[in-house]
Amino acid sequence: MFSDVCTARRQFLQHSACGLGAIGLSELLASDGIRRAAGSESTAPAAPRNPLAPQSPHFAARAKNVIFIFMSGGPSHLDLFDPKPELNRFHGQPVPQSFLDSLADPVIKGGARCFGSPRKFRSFGESGMEFSDFLPHLGACADQLCMIRSMYTTTSNHDPGQLLMQCGTLLFGHPSMGAWVTYGLGSESQDLPGFVVLTSNSGEGIDGGSALWSNGFLPSNYRGVTFRGVGDPILHLSNPAGISSRLQRQRLDAVRSLNQVRLTQTGDAEIAARIEAYELAFRMQTAAPDLVDFSDETDATRRMYGLEHDVTRPFGVNCLLARRMVERGVRFVQMYHSTWDDHNDLNSHLAKNTAMTDLPAAALIRDLAQRGLLDETLVIWGGEFGRTPMHEIRRGTTPGKEGRDHHPFGFTMLLAGGGVRPGFILGRTDELGYHAVEDRVHVHDLQATILHCLGLDHTALTFLHLGREFRLTDVAGQVVHRALA
Repeated sequence: MFSDVCTARRQFLQHSACGLGAIGLSELLASDGIRRAAGSESTAPAAPRNPLAPQSPHFAARAKNVIFIFMSGGPSHLDLFDPKPELNRFHGQPVPQSFLDSLADPVIKGGARCFGSPRKFRSFGESGMEFSDFLPHLGACADQLCMIRSMYTTTSNHDPGQLLMQCGTLLFGHPSMGAWVTYGLGSESQDLPGFVVLTSNSGEGIDGGSALWSNGFLPSNYRGVTFRGVGDPILHLSNPAGISSRLQRQRLDAVRSLNQVRLTQTGDAEIAARIEAYELAFRMQTAAPDLVDFSDETDATRRMYGLEHDVTRPFGVNCLLARRMVERGVRFVQMYHSTWDDHNDLNSHLAKNTAMTDLPAAALIRDLAQRGLLDETLVIWGGEFGRTPMHEIRRGTTPGKEGRDHHPFGFTMLLAGGGVRPGFILGRTDELGYHAVEDRVHVHDLQATILHCLGLDHTALTFLHLGREFRLTDVAGQVVHRALA
């Protein structure tokens, strides 16, 4: 009798598993865990929805797409965007006592000396925005740019600084900004990922690595997909030798059927994400090679992006790809160029990186504008922090080869298009460029503003994980309305 009871119990659990899973999935779909908050005050239960389906903005948006040009390593605001005559006046001297009295910073009370910038700055455009002589092409775009000179962050190390800028937290395992945006809005492209990553470098890699484009605890289809500008756009995307498109379609149909059975049994959203990933990969086998085929681009466009020259070609290819991606409906394009971590030989390193990136970045902005895409595309340029106004002489450094250390207290970022205020400088740092002292903008404020441009309320774009509602801006962030048109 006991054996009969156990057998009956096992049969009940086995045969009812699908029904219990469906009930659980229905509850999960109706919960906050896989919804994009719409800001409704209604107390009626939410209708079940597909966690992978595109959603609508919370309010009318100016921007539809984002291109984030992330300059990994921390570009020097003092040598590129924020001229400081007072710093130059004290070059080589100890930091002025009057400045120390107001700063109360033990780091620079230890005998550090001022490091004035050798760069020459000049004003550009009707706005009079100042740029270094290393950035003449971006300078020519001044009247289309919003320059934020009062950025600050809460860490001075690369990995956590990059994670904070890209994921809103110092910790690994959280969704990146591109993942949050595609979770909130989906993609307008049927044949390309909603979130794409492009990388280039001047000799070193990206400190934070792939964690910077992770989906974190969101479904895996929100992870950034890395593209290459040469060869196969995505590794292992092409069919193996001897596998035709028809045979590949049949294989995928069989795998989809098996995955669908399992999805019905378990209600696991990751299985739905896997099904979608396989289908997208099949469609990309045609769309991705077409994306990187520049044969339909004019010679003038190729020259504008610097594709004719070895120095500018790698970054130029990525900038042109970014434009072609937003044309095809990709929601979020994340570009990385590394590294700007110039602890020594600052001038030669800055010359190298700006020579690679200045012309193509400016070409991207101009090209988007002339095609009528800049108004709906938000372009962002910047790194995880800036560089200190004091010189850093490492062991063995020869005179004239000084560099600057990491600096979280004040730095500069550029924005263009997508509803930001053109030809506008927001905020300022103090006389030495040390602290942001006016209209200070924290990383979370920048993130809140980016989401706002896309029609997303940063306090409502949430995901229930481990019993807590998470969001990109954590528990902080204010939209910087003065930076908006």
